[in-house]
Amino acid sequence: MAENGEGLGTVPEHERILQEIESTDTACVGPTLRLPLECVCVVWHDFHVLPTCWSPEEGAAGSPQQLGDECTLRSVYDDQPNAHKKFMEKLDACIRNHDKEIEKMCNFHHQGFVDAITELLKVRTDAEKLKVQVTDTNRKFQDAGKEVIVQTEDIIRCRIQQRNITTVVEKLQLCLPVLEMYSKLKEQMSAKRYYSALKTMEQLENVYFPRVSQYRFCQLMIENLPKLREDIKEISMSDLKDFLESIRKHSDKIGETAMKQAQQQKTFSVALQKQNRVQFGKNMHFNGRIPEERNEVELKRAFEEEDENEEEVLTVQDLVDFSPVYRCLHIYSVLGDEETFENYYRKQRKKQARLVLQPQSNMHETVDGYRRYFTQIVGFFVVEDHILHVTQGLVTRAYTDELWNMALSKIIAVLRAHSSYCTDPDLVLELKNLIVLFADTLQGYGFPVNRLFDLLFEIRDQYNETLLKKWAGVFRDIFEEDNYSPIPIVNEEEYKVVISKFPFQDPDLEKQSFPKKFPMSQSVPHIYIQVKEFIYASLKFSESLHRSSTEIDDMLRKSTNLLLTRTLSSCLLNLIRKPHIGLTELVQIIINTTHLEQACRYLEDFITNITNISQETVHTTRLYGLSTFKDARHAAEGEIYTKLNQKIDEFVQLADYDWTMSEPDGRASGYLMDLINFLRSIFQVFTHLPGKVAQTACMSACQHLSTSLMQMLLDSELKQISMGAVQQFNLDVIQCELFASSEPVPGFQGDTLQLAFIDLRQLLDLFMVWDWSTYLADYGQPASKYLRVNPNTALTLLEKMKDTSKKNNIFAQFRKNDRDKQKLIETVVKQLRSLVNGMSQHT
Repeated sequence: MAENGEGLGTVPEHERILQEIESTDTACVGPTLRLPLECVCVVWHDFHVLPTCWSPEEGAAGSPQQLGDECTLRSVYDDQPNAHKKFMEKLDACIRNHDKEIEKMCNFHHQGFVDAITELLKVRTDAEKLKVQVTDTNRKFQDAGKEVIVQTEDIIRCRIQQRNITTVVEKLQLCLPVLEMYSKLKEQMSAKRYYSALKTMEQLENVYFPRVSQYRFCQLMIENLPKLREDIKEISMSDLKDFLESIRKHSDKIGETAMKQAQQQKTFSVALQKQNRVQFGKNMHFNGRIPEERNEVELKRAFEEEDENEEEVLTVQDLVDFSPVYRCLHIYSVLGDEETFENYYRKQRKKQARLVLQPQSNMHETVDGYRRYFTQIVGFFVVEDHILHVTQGLVTRAYTDELWNMALSKIIAVLRAHSSYCTDPDLVLELKNLIVLFADTLQGYGFPVNRLFDLLFEIRDQYNETLLKKWAGVFRDIFEEDNYSPIPIVNEEEYKVVISKFPFQDPDLEKQSFPKKFPMSQSVPHIYIQVKEFIYASLKFSESLHRSSTEIDDMLRKSTNLLLTRTLSSCLLNLIRKPHIGLTELVQIIINTTHLEQACRYLEDFITNITNISQETVHTTRLYGLSTFKDARHAAEGEIYTKLNQKIDEFVQLADYDWTMSEPDGRASGYLMDLINFLRSIFQVFTHLPGKVAQTACMSACQHLSTSLMQMLLDSELKQISMGAVQQFNLDVIQCELFASSEPVPGFQGDTLQLAFIDLRQLLDLFMVWDWSTYLADYGQPASKYLRVNPNTALTLLEKMKDTSKKNNIFAQFRKNDRDKQKLIETVVKQLRSLVNGMSQHT
């Protein structure tokens, strides 16, 4: 029963499997049925009922339903021992049923199949014919297509070539611009257009090379560009070096042109200013006629020079090709190495500046040396100023200011040193003009030049010194050529000539008829003219110093004072002290200095006129001519006194006294009469001197003569004097007194001049009268008759007379006749000695 129950349970399962096999596509059967189905398929294959859509590989995986079918199919084999058999029976039954159905279907369609076969057989013959025709047609077509194939292959080959050519053209269109640009680069390098070459390199690197970077020639070009850049740097630097060397050689030409242009502009401006002053109709003093005429001449000359110089104005660009600097700067800027270029340029220019600032050792000898020095410096800084304005960053204002300050200090030191060697005022003046032009030129380019004008004030003092030395020689020549006699005038023309040279005014002289004489000598108008020329020379240096008229006037007055107080005064003193200058010349020198002193006010007016300064201007320096010529006169007066005394000494040295004579000659000595005649003639010349000078000279001469005569008596070498000699000496003193009383020089009151001989007179009277008792009794009394007789002097002379009496027995007669007198002499000698001793003790 159990087995029947289990058999009943499996039948539905078998039915379901069979139903599924019949109704389901083989692909839908679960993959777990593969092995059992393969067996089934074998069975079904025998019956030709296996579905064509099934394959064993398609059931490798299954769904849950398929898994269930697998379990069901497995149950066919595993549940019961006969289950498989039963299933197979069922399966056979199904197969038979299907075979029957197939057979039925085949029987139903068999006639149709036969008809179809019959139709096919009928078509077979036509098909063979068609095959033959098709074959023949194909053969013919193949024969005809061979030429087409050949042409087609040619076309294909041409198409390939055309495609390749198109590709090549496209690639060449990419490469040709690169090659053209590279060729352009080579041409630019050959033409030395380096800046354009660098720009071309940038285009190649940024635009063209990226397009053809895959080609080997492009890599070679890329590798070659750095070398080209270095070559450009080296070449541009070489060009810069050549440029620096060129401007170093041409700096003097550049500076010369710049200074010439500055001079032309300055000349034209000055000419316009002078023309404006002339149009205002300024009237000058007659002493100012010369400068007015000079102004007109200079004005005319300035316009003529301006007309002659009306030519194309050259600039620094016309003289120098700055393209190497621009190229080099642009090249280094493009290369990103601009700082290196700037440092190199500034370093080299500083070296050149030091070379330019180094003067030649003999620069001070000629003005050309200074001019060459200045033109080189101007050329250097003109180039720097141009570089400053046309480039950005290569030269800065701070750099040029630093360079200029360094150069200015060096220039001032050089000029201060070399100008100290200049002894020619004309050279110093030309140096000043060059410095002014140098300063004005550089000032026009924006460089500060105040220190140069300060230096000019130092050079001005040196210029004044050289002028003073030059004028000292001029004055010496004038004094050497002067005849020291009044200027003779024979007609009106000569009179006007002298008046035009020297401002002399004397109504009395004007009233005199010709011929007549000016009181001064020829040196006076010559000196006056030379003083004016000195003022002109000083004015030349003061011009163009950018100073006010007041300052220029003050400078002229100070320099003129130096000329008067130092140079002229020294020349006068040296002249006065010269041995060959006699008394007549000294008298004329005194007269000359008087007139020169009076002319000082005209010199002040002259300075005022040429500087256009009002005389009422406050703090105007006065000329010191008054003190200068007074000092010269005093020196001349002193020299007159000295020379007069020397002349007296010369005459006194001619004295030839016989000090032992017994009787006098009865007339004065010849030397003394000659001396008196000389003094009379000299004092007549003194009438042109101021009264006090003549009186002082006369008094000094008489006093010196008196002293000389006294020294002659008291000479220590004179051992003895006779009474006859004393009497002869007394005759000479009487002639001196007569000369003094004759008033050789007017202006003495009473016996003032005779008092010069009072000492001699009282001494001789004492010995002539032999009035010792009175002398000894009144000695020391204010009213003493022999007040001027010194006991020592009397003792000396008395002892000389005593010695003479002993040797010549002059007093023998006295001893015989009057021994008391001899005792008196001894007593007098003793008393005189006691007086002398008393004076010594008192002293």
